[in-house]
Amino acid sequence: MSCSHLSTAWSSSALASSASSTRRRSSSAPRSGGGSGFVVRCSLRELRSRIDSVRNTQKITEAMKLVAAAKVRRAQEAVVSSRPFSEALVEVLYNMNQEIQTEDIDLPLTRTRPVKKVALVVLTGERGLCGSFNNNVLKKADTRIEELKQLGLEYTVISVGKKGNAYFQRRPYIPLERELEVSGVPTVKDSQAICDLVYSLFVSEEVDKVELLYSKFVSLVRSDPIIQTLLPMSPKGEICDVNGVCVDATEDELFRLTTKEGKLTVEREKVKIETQPFSPVVQFEQDPVQILDALLPLYLNSQILRALQESLASELAARMSAMSSATDNAIELRKNLSIAYNRQRQAKITGEILEIVAGADALAG
Repeated sequence: MSCSHLSTAWSSSALASSASSTRRRSSSAPRSGGGSGFVVRCSLRELRSRIDSVRNTQKITEAMKLVAAAKVRRAQEAVVSSRPFSEALVEVLYNMNQEIQTEDIDLPLTRTRPVKKVALVVLTGERGLCGSFNNNVLKKADTRIEELKQLGLEYTVISVGKKGNAYFQRRPYIPLERELEVSGVPTVKDSQAICDLVYSLFVSEEVDKVELLYSKFVSLVRSDPIIQTLLPMSPKGEICDVNGVCVDATEDELFRLTTKEGKLTVEREKVKIETQPFSPVVQFEQDPVQILDALLPLYLNSQILRALQESLASELAARMSAMSSATDNAIELRKNLSIAYNRQRQAKITGEILEIVAGADALAG
């Protein structure tokens, strides 16, 4: 491997590939004596420059890993802080449904009609250097779009995130309804913008179904792209996937970022929200159906906000994992470069000693 080729291989592997792929490339490269993973033909000065460059890059990737870990903690705190509101909202929805369970209600957000057009809300990241996080979400979106085409349904895409926006802009054949961005930690204002858009599209009957595609935070090394049906909503506030499988809103899941044996790890626990019935003395000034009609948009907003928070946590965890792999690559490459440098330096010193000995023998003869 030449010195110029070495620079190219480092820039592509350190920030984009995993340590395992680097080891595979190293094992397939020609080996020299002593177990070095590649042959380097550079001067000592160039090798010293490469080693310093790799050392500096290693410091950068380590810093980015720590920053991502700190942001994951903040994302976790955002999810936890939004729980009291969600729990109170679920409790009210549950009791509202108990009040009107015998009535035939007709609410705009729960109205089911034959599906002719689907709006697909795709949540991606704002930045790169996070491994395959964005690619996995966009591949899932392409797969869902193909499924809708095969079903003969029209569709439109609402892209949230710079990476998704750039991806769909390069594909003008995909109908794009709106492009949105979320800077920093998601807020209620960000989720409200998405909520208002899908609400207007559904109520005006421009679309008959709204699906949300985002990356569910599973662990620090894994996130699963999932598709959730946003609209039409269930009057009970149930959360349904694209196959119509619903989960009771009172069954929630909470993730906690902890340390185990000196390493960061994620623990998930299922939480059952206890719903207490309203007191018999409670009286409603408005009809329960009107109250439910006002609560469902709030619940829709809370679900979108939760998805934004989960997506951000997945992105940060993926970036932390990618930077960890990049740091491992830098350490391995720096080690190999140091071995090559020491061998070349030793060979140079040995050659000079041999020249001195040969000169001394010639003078003595």
